[in-house]
Amino acid sequence: MNTDIKKKILVNGISQKIHVVSKDRSLPVLLFLHGGPGVVNRHNIFEAHSDLLDSFTIATWDQRGTGGSYGGVKVETLTINQLVEDAKVVVEYLCREFKKEKIFIIGGSWGSLLGIRLAYAYPEHIAAFVGFGQFVNGEKNEQLSYDFTLEAAKAANDEEAVKQLESVGPPVMGIYKGGFEGMMKQRNLMMKYGGYSKSEEKRSYLDSFVKPMILSGEYSLSDLLGIALGYKKVLKSMWPEVGAEDLNRYQIFEVPILVFDGKLDMNTPAELVEEWFEQLEAPYKELIWFENSGHNPMGDEPERFKKLLREKLKQFKA
Repeated sequence: MNTDIKKKILVNGISQKIHVVSKDRSLPVLLFLHGGPGVVNRHNIFEAHSDLLDSFTIATWDQRGTGGSYGGVKVETLTINQLVEDAKVVVEYLCREFKKEKIFIIGGSWGSLLGIRLAYAYPEHIAAFVGFGQFVNGEKNEQLSYDFTLEAAKAANDEEAVKQLESVGPPVMGIYKGGFEGMMKQRNLMMKYGGYSKSEEKRSYLDSFVKPMILSGEYSLSDLLGIALGYKKVLKSMWPEVGAEDLNRYQIFEVPILVFDGKLDMNTPAELVEEWFEQLEAPYKELIWFENSGHNPMGDEPERFKKLLREKLKQFKA
């Protein structure tokens, strides 16, 4: 039986938007945790990856403070701990709605931080977690990303880029001079020099993320307003805490942990992932490298990513 649920549910006192699609309610549920924080992605999931509906019920969620979950959110509630509590409620809702004991969680970038924290704190209803663009340590992450971008700009004799980068960094505990605007300068230049994806070279944050959201048709006008007003608010509010986060604090897990990571990623640098992953203890763990991918191997190598996702998750009961 086909199911298409697009509505707001009450999550810890705030109405939050979900979109869940299923061709068969008996299939396992796969919940996507978007990045940012504050950068919704349900348009991309349902446009580019709807073929996963042959194997999963796909669930997406606009996190607190952005998109369809913008309204009524106080800045002081935009914390990692609060987002973990929100994610717990969304997982419990999906278990009830689809009569499941456990569901799968997949998170990219900020979503990989949130997913790891969720799996650590509330393993009861999680069959397995899959991370990509895997976050490890905020301070080291930004320093490596900044150094990569500055070296690439110098090698290209891009004097204007070098000037911009030197004006906003180096970052201190993940924070750039100028805050949000400083980080956006670094991110745009990092993307220009292929640190996000080879396919994203010479594209801006606006072209890669904002325009596809607007043109997708996935979002209502109020959702789009929530994106426009929310993503910057959420990112600015949460980034100091994200920049100080270190997932090496969380080592022992009760759920399977899989990481699908792009070797070319300089947004959340791949070189931090292996050492962190080696020390994890979990009932099952596996790190799979995507040699030709950057921050988003699901977009860079979609067929291999989704083939492995189906194969690897089959072994776990959900």
